[in-house]
Amino acid sequence: MTLETEFERVTLPLEHDFTIARGTMSTAENVVVRVSDGAGMTGVGGAAPSPHYGETADTVEAVLPDLLAVVERVGDPHALDRIERRMRETVNDNPAARSAVSVALHDLAAKRLGVPLYRLWGLDPTETPKTSFTIGIDDPETMREKTEAAVDAGYPVLKVKLGTDRDRELVETIRDAAPDATVRVDANEGWTPREAVRKCEWLADYGVEFVEQPVPAENREGLQFVYERSPLPIAGDESCVTLKDVPQIADRVDIANLKLMKCGGLREARRMIHTARAHGLEVMLGCMIESNASIAAACHLAPLLDYADLDGSLLLADDAYEGVDLTGGDIRLADSPAGTGAR
Repeated sequence: MTLETEFERVTLPLEHDFTIARGTMSTAENVVVRVSDGAGMTGVGGAAPSPHYGETADTVEAVLPDLLAVVERVGDPHALDRIERRMRETVNDNPAARSAVSVALHDLAAKRLGVPLYRLWGLDPTETPKTSFTIGIDDPETMREKTEAAVDAGYPVLKVKLGTDRDRELVETIRDAAPDATVRVDANEGWTPREAVRKCEWLADYGVEFVEQPVPAENREGLQFVYERSPLPIAGDESCVTLKDVPQIADRVDIANLKLMKCGGLREARRMIHTARAHGLEVMLGCMIESNASIAAACHLAPLLDYADLDGSLLLADDAYEGVDLTGGDIRLADSPAGTGAR
């Protein structure tokens, strides 16, 4: 079989400026990969690189020719294990770039078999948690407006970005605007350990479900300090990047938060999920600001999750790809066509 590959860089405008503890973005740079089998079928994948993890759209474009050369040499979209090993031998870092190729290959392989990706994996499409909808840091009135719009659109689970000197005011605003919503909080490494414990105590009074990455990832002792004293469950995101991180945080968090763009692809994500389970952790799958070229594939992992944070494409003003229907936070895998559903 002869496989043909290509990629293109796309700039995706956001519906609103998106602010977290580390900064603000108004557009997202993604790179879309396509792998065709020469018989009319094409798999699509996307890279959403994060400078926080040492990747940019420039670095993705720089390594994709080498990664796609591996795909073309192997020449079989079903040889996923072989391609994965050879891609890692060729480019060890750059997980977002490898993830884009992984997603495109899985999309093509499932399309060639005529089944949605979840069925290829033997998963139950009805056993999916709702995805959260993220409210970025802003002035209180704007956050209220965004929260009310999310609730009106039917999203019952909200993820609120914190890490400011006015966190309590922001949470009060969110809870006032959405008294019945499930609320999760993400500090994006923005607190000190003692500050995190104090904030977790009053966050519990507002009915927050759990707190994500309260302290910097490199402060493992600080993360354990918070975990041992917090009245709320703690999720590790920046502390949980690759497979080897899972056992290292197992006694410091309640929830492992995985992302395709951190770990390098769908096969590695599944390994991380099973490893987290083996260590007694709950599992969440998150995302960057991403096109449905990659979000659609992540949705097919939903039956393996306790929590989903797969709203990256929902935050875009425009996306060239449709994906799995996420209306109201429901991940409707049963309606997905063959492949990942990106189209």
